[in-house]
Amino acid sequence: MILDSFKLTGKVALVTGCNTGLGQAIALALAEAGCHIVGVNRSAPSKTMKKMQANGHRFLDLRADLLKQAQIPSLIKQTIKEYGRIDILVNNAGIIRREDAIDFTEKDWDDVMDVNAKTAFFMSQMVAKQFIKQGDGGKIINIASMLSFQGGIRVPSYTASKSALMGLTRAMANEWAAHNINVNSIAPGYMETNNTTALREDLERNEAILARIPAQRWGKPVDVAGPCVFLASEAASYMHGYTIAVDGGWLAR
Repeated sequence: MILDSFKLTGKVALVTGCNTGLGQAIALALAEAGCHIVGVNRSAPSKTMKKMQANGHRFLDLRADLLKQAQIPSLIKQTIKEYGRIDILVNNAGIIRREDAIDFTEKDWDDVMDVNAKTAFFMSQMVAKQFIKQGDGGKIINIASMLSFQGGIRVPSYTASKSALMGLTRAMANEWAAHNINVNSIAPGYMETNNTTALREDLERNEAILARIPAQRWGKPVDVAGPCVFLASEAASYMHGYTIAVDGGWLAR
């Protein structure tokens, strides 16, 4: 039955940045599809944990500062100790810094590039090694952005990092598809998350953004959850290196 190919029963999914917003919605959706979840966060994902517990889902809470790639091996080791394997990685954690490009600082550049691109790559690399060791492949899903396709305003390092992440998705897919590892991305449009609070509170910018979106609304975190479950499943087994836009039609405008 075709619906069986969407099931994730017994799979282990590692999701970075799942204490709020998109990451929380993704983690909950994967759990509802049958996954055991490993959440990697800088702070305690209290609300996510409560929702997981209320629905009887297994959730391993790991703490890490993803500015520091040296912590990655420990995260993988703890996951294997708890669950014995990894099947899915979602590189969702990301940060953003806003400033005119003419005044942008080196620290704001480095911090954003480190979390959004460098850590995502080295997390993927280590998880891919585990997939190869296990011998039956796996799924890597990167959370890209509309700014993987466009330039944006006042977010040069974010644009650079998300453009890099889409390119890395292709590069990793090229090398790892032979190991039955699917690497794909989701590019959310304008979503109701902490990252967009300032934009939504700016009445002029909010109005301009909504006028450009054919769906005539901001996206909600749950809008990204379904595509993520699809990419994590066997239904997407022949998809490699692709970035799916979940944007209410923004790019089609």
